[in-house]
Amino acid sequence: MNKKTILITGGAGFIGSHVVRVFVNKYPNYNIVNLDALTYAGNLHNLEDIEGKENYTFVKLDITNRDAVNNLFKEHQFDGVIHLAAESHVDRSIHDPIGCAETNVIGTINLLTAARDTWRDGDGYQSKRFYQVSTDEVYGSLKNDGSLFMETTAYDPRSPYSASKASADHFVRAYQHTFNMPIVISNCSNNYGSHQFPEKLIPLFIYNIYEGKKLPVYGNGKNIRDWLYVVDHAKAIDIIYHQGINGETYNIGGLNEWENLDLIKLLCKVMDKKLGKATGTSEQLIEFVKDRPGHDARYAIDASKIQSELGWQPEQTFETGLEETVDWYLSNLDWLQQVTSGEYQKYYDKQYS
Repeated sequence: MNKKTILITGGAGFIGSHVVRVFVNKYPNYNIVNLDALTYAGNLHNLEDIEGKENYTFVKLDITNRDAVNNLFKEHQFDGVIHLAAESHVDRSIHDPIGCAETNVIGTINLLTAARDTWRDGDGYQSKRFYQVSTDEVYGSLKNDGSLFMETTAYDPRSPYSASKASADHFVRAYQHTFNMPIVISNCSNNYGSHQFPEKLIPLFIYNIYEGKKLPVYGNGKNIRDWLYVVDHAKAIDIIYHQGINGETYNIGGLNEWENLDLIKLLCKVMDKKLGKATGTSEQLIEFVKDRPGHDARYAIDASKIQSELGWQPEQTFETGLEETVDWYLSNLDWLQQVTSGEYQKYYDKQYS
C-alpha cells in the first residue's frame, strides 16, 4: 500500500487505543498520528507496547481548539482521519450536556473543516477519507420484538450523549453533500474488552466484585444491549476505512443481545470462578438502584450490510471474550487501581504541562 499519514482521534481511549494498535502494527508504511486530549478516559499506558514504533506519533490536543486543529493538519497533511474522540458516557452527558456537545459536535466540525481546507488546497480529495465512528445510540430505543437497527433507521437520540453524536453524524453527511467530502460512518453496538475506563458496566463491576463492593443495577436490569468484543470492532474499522464506499454507513454489531441483569449474573459466575469463590457469592453484591433518566430499553444491530459487502463478522464469542476480558483486568490490577484513583492523570499533568 502507498505511504499514508493517518490521524486517529481519541487514540488513547478504550476503543481508540485498540484501533491505533491495529493500524500501527498492520501498516508499517503508514504514519499514524494519535490525537488525544488526555481527559479522564485517555490513558497512554494503553499504548505502551507500541509507543516506540517509528510509524507512531502522539499529539496532545483538544479538538475544540480550532486553531490547534488547523495547525496540526497543515503540519502533517493527513491523507485520512478516523475520528473516535468523544465524550461517550451517558451519565456524564446528563450532568454536563454542554461539555458533551462542545467536544462531540464542535470538535467534529473543527476536524471536518480542517480536513476540507487542507485537502482542497492540496491535490483535492483524491485518496482521502474522513471516517466518523459513531454509536448505535443515535437510533434511539427498540421494542423487545425482534426488530433491529439498520443503516436506514431514522435517528431518534434520547440522551445528551446520543444527541451530540447524532448531530456530529449529520455534520459529517452535510460536509459530504455540501463540499463533496469523501466520508464514511459506522454505528457500533456496546463494546467490551481490555483498557476500558471503569465507569462502564463490565470493568466497573469487575473492579467492584474484586473489592467486594455493591453492583448498582439501574431499574429492574431488563435493559438489553448488543455486545461486541473491542478487537473485533477495531478490525471492522480497518476494513471500513480501506474498503468502505464513500458516503455509506455501516452498522457494526456483535449479534449478541443480553439483558443487563443476565450479563451481570454471568460476569458474577466468571468472577467467582477466577477468584476461587463459591458460585453465587458475587451475585449477593447486586443492588437495584433508581433508573437512569431516559434509559433506552433495547439496542440491537443488523450487521448484515458489513458482513455481505465487506466480509466482516465477529471472531470472538461472548463467553470466551468475557473470560479474556476478566483475565486482563485481574492481571492488570495496577492499571485498574491507578485509573480508578486518578493517579495516572498526575503523570500526564507533569509531562504535558
